[in-house]
Amino acid sequence: AAGSAFCRAAQLQLQLQSKHDAAMNFVDAGNAFKKADPQEAITCLIRAIEIYTDMGRFTIAAKHHISIAEIYETELVDIEKAIAHYEQAADYYKGEESNSSANKCLLKVATYAAQLEQFPRAIDIYEQVGAMAMDSTLLKYSAKEHFFRAALCHFCVDMLNARV
Repeated sequence: AAGSAFCRAAQLQLQLQSKHDAAMNFVDAGNAFKKADPQEAITCLIRAIEIYTDMGRFTIAAKHHISIAEIYETELVDIEKAIAHYEQAADYYKGEESNSSANKCLLKVATYAAQLEQFPRAIDIYEQVGAMAMDSTLLKYSAKEHFFRAALCHFCVDMLNARV
């Protein structure tokens, strides 16, 4: 009931040309639907994301892509779709120069890619994040872990790949 009320409020806000309030209501609707109807929660959050991207608010849109990815991880257990939303969030964060948030999303993608045996994809991401970490004085100590994970993925591909 609460989710439906928030959806209706969002539609009324759109008619009043109040995009920001409409997006906030769609987010509230998504949060209300999260446990009871995860698919409807995703629909509401996607509507909010569309509004935020139209407004150029990519950081907020990225945050909601992460929320959708988490719903796919926990409620619906669809890892491929979770990966897609984490990647979209990472793209938005990169566009906004929020590299640490982008890397956090990319590491989730790499972890799931490795679990799904998409090792070349995981290797690329781990090496990319590791290289970026080496350029930062704060993050350079975490680079070793990223390269180690990439090496493990290389071993999973084959022995010849691991020698390179």
